[in-house]
Amino acid sequence: MNKKLKEFYKDLVTAQGPSGFEYAGQKAYYDFVKDYADQVESDINGNVVATTKGKTDFSVMIAGHGDEIGFIVNHIDAEGYVYVRVLGGLDVTLLPGLRISIVHEGQIVRAIFGKKAAHMVKSGDKAPDKIEELWLDIGAKDKEDAEKRVSIGDFATFTPGYEELTDDIVVSKAADNKTGVFVAALVQYYLDKEKEQIIPTVHSVSTVCEESNGKGAYTIADTLKPTIGIAVDVTFSSDHPGVDKRIFGDVKIGGGPVIAMGSSLNPKVWKMLIETAKEKKIPYQVTVDPNRTGTDADSFFKLNGGIATAVISIPNRYMHSPNEVISLKDLENTAKLIFEFVKKIDEDIDLYPFHLN
Repeated sequence: MNKKLKEFYKDLVTAQGPSGFEYAGQKAYYDFVKDYADQVESDINGNVVATTKGKTDFSVMIAGHGDEIGFIVNHIDAEGYVYVRVLGGLDVTLLPGLRISIVHEGQIVRAIFGKKAAHMVKSGDKAPDKIEELWLDIGAKDKEDAEKRVSIGDFATFTPGYEELTDDIVVSKAADNKTGVFVAALVQYYLDKEKEQIIPTVHSVSTVCEESNGKGAYTIADTLKPTIGIAVDVTFSSDHPGVDKRIFGDVKIGGGPVIAMGSSLNPKVWKMLIETAKEKKIPYQVTVDPNRTGTDADSFFKLNGGIATAVISIPNRYMHSPNEVISLKDLENTAKLIFEFVKKIDEDIDLYPFHLN
């Protein structure tokens, strides 16, 4: 991956943008795609759409969600300790002793989830497992002091950090799902070089609020009314200790994009993605989403009389933690797969699962 693309990915994952507060990451997305799209627009919910215009009304929407899990300040007690609620879902047992960053009026306030020292824990004490049992320490003397730096409604995220474990494997917060946003942007980057050959119109979208309520994907799919909707997200890798592959499948970091199949997803699109990967020698993996997918795709297939829906995922270790691990090659291969898939679409494509005559 070239330096410019790496810097863009780093800009995305280090931006602070939990559900409902995505603007920093959305601005990073806009700043990149504006050079590779025919138009870029935003909507009332904060979705950002980059469009490459095709030769027909047939359209493909590629959507990664731009929000990450985070926190919102809910209470400040008399002693100046801060309490939060979760934006999205996470394992509360990860939090004690962890540093996070609160954003107050555009300024960063460092905070730490407090915990009793091991020496103070009594036999039989239960480890905190609810967010309201944890407090944030910002070094305040009392409530009045704390309120000078933090307010109810301020948002917070894991403290940004980005490191390369190897030249391919990187660790950061918010790989879920800045990876999907990156892939959507990279498809536009590829399309810009060959857009005269592209038949369908392509919308690459960074959606909002997937981790909380799904409003971004639902409203933008209703607005754009794409023929095909591809949700690009992360999925659990199962290449580390303690994972039952009978449940989570055999998914490896660096093994390529993961193409899902299930009751919500269009079998013709799935088959065409598999064929494209084979033809172009793009490594890929397969998994199943028997019912709901748990992605933005769950907003697509019910709309507008039906959108032919697909889910393509990037393997992610340690999802919804402060340190998520992904492969940069997986990002590039996912974007290449979608780009090559779009290039194959012509006016004669048939997306109906079956015909009765």
